[in-house]
Amino acid sequence: MNETLTTLTTLRDYMRWASSRFTAEKLSFGQGTTTALDEAVALVLFAVNQPYHLAASFFDCVLTHDERKTVFELIERRINERVPAAYLTKESIFMGLSFYVDERVLIPRSPVAELIEQRFEPWVEEENVEHILDLCTGSACIAIACAYAFPNAMVDAVDLSPDALEVAEINIEKHQLSETVTTYQSDLFNKLPPIKYDVIISNPPYVALQEWQELPPEFHAEPDMAFKGGESGLDLVLRILTNAKDYLNEQGILIVEVGSSAETLQNLFPDVPFYWLNFERGGDGVFLLTGDQVAHYHDVFSAHLK
Repeated sequence: MNETLTTLTTLRDYMRWASSRFTAEKLSFGQGTTTALDEAVALVLFAVNQPYHLAASFFDCVLTHDERKTVFELIERRINERVPAAYLTKESIFMGLSFYVDERVLIPRSPVAELIEQRFEPWVEEENVEHILDLCTGSACIAIACAYAFPNAMVDAVDLSPDALEVAEINIEKHQLSETVTTYQSDLFNKLPPIKYDVIISNPPYVALQEWQELPPEFHAEPDMAFKGGESGLDLVLRILTNAKDYLNEQGILIVEVGSSAETLQNLFPDVPFYWLNFERGGDGVFLLTGDQVAHYHDVFSAHLK
């Protein structure tokens, strides 16, 4: 360590060094950052109490000895413990917004942020959206992002995990949205009030058990229940498809991220016209159905529900 602290002096030095170490140690990314360099930058800036959007012109600033030691120790933790960076910093960025995260919730990274930024256009008109439901809310990042995008709407955020809802409440308070975003501990729709929503959006557990077992250690640091979607990956997705009819306006939309289970879902329902959304910033496996379609195919979905 002493040689490293003597040789490396600037923010840029430690970013490059950390990136090289991450690559050499074959760490896994994809939990808020996608490359070794992105993760290195995030951790180094956090270690010296600088914002994630710090201008690159500051990267040649020389660190004090204590700052270098702090950076070194944080990078070593990332390598030795294989803990995702967001759990070390207790922060994740979603739709440009900062969220508190810890091991009780999945780290925000869904491509649906892009849809929320666009206010779900052209599928709905902003002035007609009064009620939004976020199923499997976790940190409440999607619910809170929707509250920003639709300031006149009420947003309900649902999760089965009381631990996750504790984190969700931290974020709701952080963003001062307690009058707009309401949390419910519920197994999907089970304990919700009888409201018809204009938008139902969900990033549920959708990873098949075999796939989950093969994920890198960083992903196993996240809550199991945020991943496991049963043998096929579709256990919760099928329940959402079947029960959404009773909670979605006919002119509303259902948006669900199914990720790696997209092909399985489409093969299970070859005649259902899932609209698979495209994202300019990357990501896939997110479908959209209108309220009319959800109602029309209700019997088809329920026939496959165990």
